[in-house]
Amino acid sequence: MKLSKCENNEYYRMQNLPYEKFISYGSKSLTDSELLAILLRTGTRGMNARELGERVLSKSARYGNGLLGLYHIPLQELMQIDGIGKVKAIQLKTVAELCTRMAQAKAKGKLSFHDPLTVADYYMERFRHESVEHILLLLLDSGLHLIEEHILSKGTVNASLISPREVFIHALQAKAAGIMLLHNHPGGDPRPSENDIRITGRIMQIGGLADIPLYDHIIIGDNQYFSFKESSLMTQKP
Repeated sequence: MKLSKCENNEYYRMQNLPYEKFISYGSKSLTDSELLAILLRTGTRGMNARELGERVLSKSARYGNGLLGLYHIPLQELMQIDGIGKVKAIQLKTVAELCTRMAQAKAKGKLSFHDPLTVADYYMERFRHESVEHILLLLLDSGLHLIEEHILSKGTVNASLISPREVFIHALQAKAAGIMLLHNHPGGDPRPSENDIRITGRIMQIGGLADIPLYDHIIIGDNQYFSFKESSLMTQKP
């Protein structure tokens, strides 16, 4: 149905309202759906860009609150939303990835392997979104600077998935003076399991014998972390 000139002007105003709000009050004044509206630029028949943004957030909500759901929602599922084609879906997923990388880049400036908090902050955005556990080995020099890192396994953390032999082969090849372990808990709670405690004890004991100490084992949760170094658990035996 053809719109009148007045209706066309109103439609244009509704499509561009987030732009006007941005210009008048800045980006912090915008809601999540309004931010998405600027990215999406246009809506679809009977739905302006802001409303389309709200629909995207509603669809992605089962994968995480607010904009976080965009990181996890599959590309194909985004494309099932009326008004979201392949190009817009890729744009949305790209923004989600950019946000993660920007957060990690911001944390890098404060990164110190002497301080568990800065290590957790640096790896938080990389691992807290993962749906399965990842075990990361960090190889350090005598000044606690990072030499290299290795993903040891993906899946449930238990003794069969972390091989001390593999850990110390990597350490010896890199001529590391010490190591750290880091893994994520997809459920969001970073408190260590009995397996986590047992594995840490084994690696710590072997590292003492090999003169390649385990400096810490950090568990990443959802915006929280657990450090064995900061607890009394580093002294426990396997």
